[in-house]
This record gives sequence, C-alpha cells and structure tokens, in this order.
Amino acid sequence: MASTFNRKRPGGRRNDELRPIAIEPGYAPYAEGSALITAGNTHVLCTATIEERVPGFLKDTGKGWVTAEYGMLPRSSPQRISRERSLNSGRTQEIQRLIGRSLRAVTKLDTLGERMIIIDCDVLRADGGTRTAAITGSYVALRQALQVLVNTGRLRALPLSGMVAAVSVGVVYDEARLDLEYEEDSTAEVDFNVVMTDRGEFVEVQGTAEGKAFSRSRLDELLDLAGAGIEQLFTLQREALAGV
Repeated sequence: MASTFNRKRPGGRRNDELRPIAIEPGYAPYAEGSALITAGNTHVLCTATIEERVPGFLKDTGKGWVTAEYGMLPRSSPQRISRERSLNSGRTQEIQRLIGRSLRAVTKLDTLGERMIIIDCDVLRADGGTRTAAITGSYVALRQALQVLVNTGRLRALPLSGMVAAVSVGVVYDEARLDLEYEEDSTAEVDFNVVMTDRGEFVEVQGTAEGKAFSRSRLDELLDLAGAGIEQLFTLQREALAGV
C-alpha cells in the first residue's frame, strides 16, 4: 500500500482508509429487504422486492433470478440530474447490470425457485463511489429478502454461496488511494471499481488509465488495496445483518 502522502486527501484520510461507512438494515419498512448505506457524503438506499415470477427465458426451468435498477435523484449532486423517464442512459444500464451480476455471483439461482428478487438502488447523495456503495448495500438488502423466504417456509435454506462487496481505488497525484470521493475520482490518473466475494474471488474489475498507462506492479498494488478495504466492508455487512 502507498505510504507516502504528497497531498492530503479530503478529510485527511490515510491512503488506505475507507470513508466513514454505516449500513442501516430495514430502512424501508415495506420492502422485504432494505439498507441505507452511507459512505462519507455518498448515500444510497437499497431495497429488495420478492416477485413470484421470472423473466421469460427462465420460465419452467426451476431457476430464479436477481436483477437490479439504479437511479440518481435529481438533487443528489451539486447540479440537478434530470429524471430518466423513458430509456435509461448507457451509464445507468451499465451500473444496473453490474449490480445484478455482482449479486447473482453469490446467489444459488437453481435453488431460489422460479421467483425473482428485484433490487432498487436510489442514490440520495452522490460524492463518488455510488455504484460500489450500491453493490455493498444491495447484498444486505438481498440477504434480508432471502431470509424472509426461509422464514415463511418458501425456501429451506438461504440460496447464497457467500457475500459480495465493492470499493473504488485509484491513483491520484501518483498515490494509490482507497475509496475515492468525487474530488479525487474526477482527477484520478487511474480509476478502478473492484467487486469481490468473501472467498477472495473477483466478480468484476473495472479499470481505466485516465492519464498515462499504468504498470503491472501498480495494478497489483491497487487490487491489494481494494481487497483490504473490501474485507472491512464484509465486517460491516455482517454487523448490519447480525441484528436482523
């Protein structure tokens, strides 16, 4: 991990330090599962809905599905974001697919039965890392919804193979940094979103050199930094679910 500090981070954080993060389960009382996740000034409400149906391509297969929708409220950022009233933007579609893939990676769809869990992620406040916060919070919401299926006798056991969480990392002023705020993300020389399971496996690594190309050693440094941060997120997820 980076040990030099050429410039102070917003809030004076260490390069390997997450923003203050809190996960409040059961935030939306009418949803089968929900969580409000706050990561500094990024706040995302994640809700899970159980529907006793599946997409057409899964009908009569005995398998279930987990899918996600994502959106940013108009004043979740300094400038108003117009509501997407018809077709979602390319960015929104990409993030929705990422959240869905991440959750399906740890869900045993063949034991879920022919039902679907729909995850809604609404960004209330945005300050960088909204997609990674959405994935981390969505797992908590999903886990609660699946527990409802067990508690009501519709499933014998939780159809989960593990946990999933995500975090951003990047290179800012030639320093590897964990959990970027918008101020850092907007000027990063390298920008990564990393999704991992609690078995230490990668679900997705999205990385781009915004400035100059980066080396293999820098890649390894960023992945190690992300892995250490995600381990802390797993602890927070477990603590959030312990009281549910």
